Amino acid sequence: MKLLTKAIERQLLKNSPDEEGLCQPALKLFNPCGAATWLITCRNPDYPDHLFGLCDLGFGFPEMGLVSLSEIQAVRGPLGLGIERDMYFTADFSIKVYAEAARLHGEITFTREHLEAAADELGLS
Repeated sequence: MKLLTKAIERQLLKNSPDEEGLCQPALKLFNPCGAATWLITCRNPDYPDHLFGLCDLGFGFPEMGLVSLSEIQAVRGPLGLGIERDMYFTADFSIKVYAEAARLHGEITFTREHLEAAADELGLS
C-alpha cells in the first residue's frame, strides 16, 4: 500500500503547527499486526524522509517527534505485512489534543470522550 498519496503529501507540506500546536493530523499510519500507530502532521520539505507527529509504538509512552518515512516503509511484520495507511481517518481535533489524550491514557486514542476531555484539559473546547 502506498503510504503517501499526492493529496496527503501536499497537506503534509502545507501543515505547520503554530506555537499552540493546533494543526490537525493529515495521516494515520498503523501496524496491522501490532500496536504501533502514528498520527502525522507535517513533512520537512528540505528532508522529505522526515515526518513529524505523534508516535505510539505500543509501549505505553506515546510521544511527539520525528519519524523516518523510509524506516516505516521498511517494516515487515508477520506474513510480510507492512505498515498501512488508514484510508478512512479524518482528524477531528488538533495534534495537541491527540497528544494530551495519549498522555492521559498511555496510548493514542480515538475515543470521542477521551479527546473531548483532553481538549477541555487544554482549554480548547
